Amino acid sequence: MAKHEIEDEDVVVCMTDEDGNEFYYVEEMLLEVEGGKFALLTELPAGEGHHPAGCTCGCEEEDAVIIAKVVPGEDGEDTYIEPTDEEFEKVQETYEAIAEAE
Repeated sequence: MAKHEIEDEDVVVCMTDEDGNEFYYVEEMLLEVEGGKFALLTELPAGEGHHPAGCTCGCEEEDAVIIAKVVPGEDGEDTYIEPTDEEFEKVQETYEAIAEAE
């Protein structure tokens, strides 16, 4: 997964699925949960040049939000990986507590 910076230092993460399709997400929030670092990522909307013509991913139907675990890569750059089910649940609980407090 590649990481790019655009507009006002937004961190954009490019994720590739098993079919080779690329999807771009903006890092909305970083959370530290039990010693791990996790990113809340929202998919960039179609029409911003980040989806191929005729995209059938369903991106126009709803905003895709995912949670990714952030780990240092061999090259020193952050790598975004899928969290375990247990990690996902803990991050989700942490985010919900933050949202309720606001």
